[in-house]
Amino acid sequence: MKTRIIHAVAGTMVLTSLLLGIFVHQNWFYLTGFVGLNLFQSSFTNWCLLGIILAKFGWNDDDGSCKC
Repeated sequence: MKTRIIHAVAGTMVLTSLLLGIFVHQNWFYLTGFVGLNLFQSSFTNWCLLGIILAKFGWNDDDGSCKC
């Protein structure tokens, strides 16, 4: 469940910042790049700040697929 939440939050942030970059101001594209960069580094390091925060609130994967 935690992995789904992480993907949903990342996807929402990317889509929101993309729309804000198109309709409000171009600087919102930096947020899109930041989220993408964090997803990229997470694929190598298996470290995710949102995963750590969710674990502290009690959201954990039952199958152990996310080691965040």
